[in-house]
Amino acid sequence: MSSPSLEKDRKAPAPSRRLYWGGSWLVTVFAVVGALLVGAVLIVIGDKPSRQSLGYFFSYPQDFLLNVWYSVRDAYVALLQGAVYNPNFSGINALRPISETLVNATPLILAGLAVALSFRVGLFNIGAQGQIIVGAVAAAWVGFAVDLPVVLHLVAALVAGVAGGLVWGGIVGLLKARTGAHEVITTIMLNYVAVNLLTYLLGVHGFQRAPYTQAISEPVADTAVLPKLLGSSLRVNLGLVLAVLAAVAVWWLFERSRLGFRLRAVGANPNAARTAGMAVGRLQVVSMALAGGLAGLAGATQVLGVTGSVTGSVAGNIGFDAITVALLGRNNPYGVIAAGLLFGGLRAGAVQMQSVTGVPVDLVGVLQALVVLFIAAPALVRAVFRLRAGGPAVGAELSGGWTR
Repeated sequence: MSSPSLEKDRKAPAPSRRLYWGGSWLVTVFAVVGALLVGAVLIVIGDKPSRQSLGYFFSYPQDFLLNVWYSVRDAYVALLQGAVYNPNFSGINALRPISETLVNATPLILAGLAVALSFRVGLFNIGAQGQIIVGAVAAAWVGFAVDLPVVLHLVAALVAGVAGGLVWGGIVGLLKARTGAHEVITTIMLNYVAVNLLTYLLGVHGFQRAPYTQAISEPVADTAVLPKLLGSSLRVNLGLVLAVLAAVAVWWLFERSRLGFRLRAVGANPNAARTAGMAVGRLQVVSMALAGGLAGLAGATQVLGVTGSVTGSVAGNIGFDAITVALLGRNNPYGVIAAGLLFGGLRAGAVQMQSVTGVPVDLVGVLQALVVLFIAAPALVRAVFRLRAGGPAVGAELSGGWTR
């Protein structure tokens, strides 16, 4: 006869793949909630009626509470209206907020995938900013300097953008493989090289737009412009589709391909991968080149779909925000899409929030920083929101969140 303990083990259910209460993805959600709560406190501090009513709180507490409620509600409602839907708009303009969210999210998704891909191989790609700049420059040059038919011209410009970022990222991988140079240092240095290269090109005849009085490139030809998805009056373009396809491709690479298995093995333990006969240095070069290609595509979509030309601010802070997007998305391609949409919505809604309530757009930057802070301290999030740690999701949190 079997013992009671063996019988109990036999009847125990198999471990579930669903997220446990307090698992990594739930911690991510509560990290965003925590950031919004802290942001609400900052909104109240900056709200003059709330500060004034605090002076007589014990006499009329309802005044303070109402002012707090209205200030936070109005700010976040305006943020939502600027990012998703504004009831004051009608017709095609009703889609303008979501269109702006998608436009802002597109380069963030692509650059976030670039950072996430290198993270999965154990490399820290801090150079997405430079890779975006080089990709934008290459795509713009092909866009205005080369004369090709409509579809072919667009494809050539996109390929040039990917190639530019791929080369810029491949340099980092090559230095890492051949000399052992740390990728954080080399990517940061290459960011400065890319910025200064862009500054130089914006003063060179043939790249700079005539009459050569402003730091802006020649405009991209109409044959190389990404087509709009929701009509000419809305800015969302084919770049969004390319970003989603890139996310699917990255998922397939790591989950279904032999190369992806080798890249994951190098990221998990490079010494063990080397012992198993894998060319670790070559795989590091490949991973950084692929990451650079994704970031270069982000720069290409910006130039060919949004700005139409290159300026000194063509990359903005996309390359640095991409690190936050990758962290928030747990290095999962679909998580990166969700994080990119969230940050794209924050960017799009910030303008509406400031114009309606006076809350500065800098609050969005604070919210992003708070999300990173909470993501980096999951134990703090669990303690504040009383989440139970445990289950397979905790292990997934340490391995980058690539669970199935």
